[in-house]
Amino acid sequence: MAFDTTTQTTTQDPAPAGEPLGIPRLSTRDRLILFVLCAAQFMVALDFSVLNVALPELGTDLGMSRSALQWAVTAFALPSGGFLLLFGRVGDLYGRRKLFLTGLALFGAASLLATLAWDPVSFLTGRALQGLGAAAIVPTGMSLLTTTFPEGPARDRALGISGTLLSLGFTIGMVAGGVLTDALGWRSTMALLTVFALTVLPLAPGLLPESLPPRLKGMGGAPVPDRPRLDVPGAVTVTAGLLSLIYALSTAADHGFGRTDVIAALIAGLLLLILFTAVESRSASPLVSLPMLRRRTVAWGNLGGLVTFSMMSTVIFVLTLYLQETLRLSAFETGLVFGFQGALSAVAGTLAPRVIGRFGARRMLVGSLTGQGALIATLLPLNADSWSVWLAAAAVSLASMCHLGAIISYGLTVTSGVPDEEQGLATGLVTSTQQVGITVGIPLLGVLATTSRDLLSGVHTVLALDAAIVLTAAVLVGLGLRRGQYRV
Repeated sequence: MAFDTTTQTTTQDPAPAGEPLGIPRLSTRDRLILFVLCAAQFMVALDFSVLNVALPELGTDLGMSRSALQWAVTAFALPSGGFLLLFGRVGDLYGRRKLFLTGLALFGAASLLATLAWDPVSFLTGRALQGLGAAAIVPTGMSLLTTTFPEGPARDRALGISGTLLSLGFTIGMVAGGVLTDALGWRSTMALLTVFALTVLPLAPGLLPESLPPRLKGMGGAPVPDRPRLDVPGAVTVTAGLLSLIYALSTAADHGFGRTDVIAALIAGLLLLILFTAVESRSASPLVSLPMLRRRTVAWGNLGGLVTFSMMSTVIFVLTLYLQETLRLSAFETGLVFGFQGALSAVAGTLAPRVIGRFGARRMLVGSLTGQGALIATLLPLNADSWSVWLAAAAVSLASMCHLGAIISYGLTVTSGVPDEEQGLATGLVTSTQQVGITVGIPLLGVLATTSRDLLSGVHTVLALDAAIVLTAAVLVGLGLRRGQYRV
């Protein structure tokens, strides 16, 4: 039976002998809740990468041209990024558990449609509905996690596990996509997501708590008549603005920024987001609290998140090109190179809560960004010799450990001190930053490698700029958070 997180306390089993103080042992129920939430997040992360190596075979089977194949990715990215803030706030106002379950059901049905697709339209419809389901799952799942586990060591540990699986999902998707496509065809990648959704969905209703804020309830939990209204003008402007920007950046990754539709979408997206800011400043029940955006933890934490996601996705993109086109590795061999990344990310996810518990989220965020930037810089000696594959595997794996530390610590930084009734908004900002970061990095920097006459020279240029941006962000975030009068 579901229960209300506003009165819930997370139970913790006593720490066993030898376990460090401050790292709580979660109860059996907490572990099951964490399993459901993390499995859903892992499933969405898997969807970001599992289809990539299957695109050529998919195009041949469904009759999609090479230029049309970008829509297999864009059709998912548009709704998954564009509706995150809206669905995060809808969950705050009307129940995160309900929206999370609805998103899971929609994602599972959409994955089945994509598996059985008979033409490009049916496949892209399935991908778009997957993205819509993901937009409901991600912010509500994160909000349920942060409201189920109280701020402190329990939440640090839960976010550490969640962040590890998020990173592993992306990495495993790259490897699994190649294996499944070679063995069973491209449809097996979408079937895998269907199985995931059908496994998690039956477990969720009996475990997950509902999370309506206290002010939305009367005696006995009954709804009160003055329930705050959803900010419809804000929802329309921010969703349309994000959709426009994500479309422009996704399209520019393949066709450049010179196309008329890309320029128009960029201008429209920026104007809509400016209009959104004006709408929110006058709204009685704003979708985004502007005072929240002025919090140093929210502003600088999200900057750190945006940089770590955008710059790491760019590194993985250009290294994928380098490994296959310069070193002539197969798709499967390339996936194995990134497999080391997943293994070390799992180690980082175990260590991160302990490091944060000792040094704080701010120091962890700054240190992780610094390490990520420095390790990316060590990739600059890459050349066409076979030994370079070992440098690439080692440096990107260690950089991914720092990347995961940044993911966990920026999530903690942004959500720390935020009331439970606004956790959906805070985690919506966190997940929007993730989606925009993943989307923006490749078209802004990756295009320098794809359009370069010499791929290796282009890769070096991208890696140098990437490292400089991350290291600059580390300095700015460190200075920005140091000035705040709070402790994270």
